[in-house]
Amino acid sequence: MNKLFVTLFIAISAVGIQFAAADCYGCICQHESGCKPIGCEMDLGSLSCGYFQIKLPYYEDCGQPGKRNGESTEDAWKRCSDDYTCALTCVKNYINRYAFECPNKGECERISRLHNGGPQGCSAARTDVYWAAVKACCGCS
Repeated sequence: MNKLFVTLFIAISAVGIQFAAADCYGCICQHESGCKPIGCEMDLGSLSCGYFQIKLPYYEDCGQPGKRNGESTEDAWKRCSDDYTCALTCVKNYINRYAFECPNKGECERISRLHNGGPQGCSAARTDVYWAAVKACCGCS
């Protein structure tokens, strides 16, 4: 009987973590673009595109999801960034790639700081304001 409760608790916890991460990604999307496919805009000297305001080097780091045969990386990046599913895949790939850089943070804080500040974002004070905005949206940690 105890084994059943432990298994049930673990399953419920896993679902809760997935919902928390979904809330986090949703709040990041809202913060970046109003969660709309807004195309590309100049940001700190380079273009940021789409739902999550993805820059070209970020797209390259996330594995270039959705890139078609013969398509340039730049065209694929712009197209992917304005497709929610593709852009979310890119962000998740990027976070998974650099998660080890952020071992002592909660899941949403890790996602937010890495997304905003890159691989060193978890230890950078420059991501504090960004994290505060996402945290205020979702109440995540």
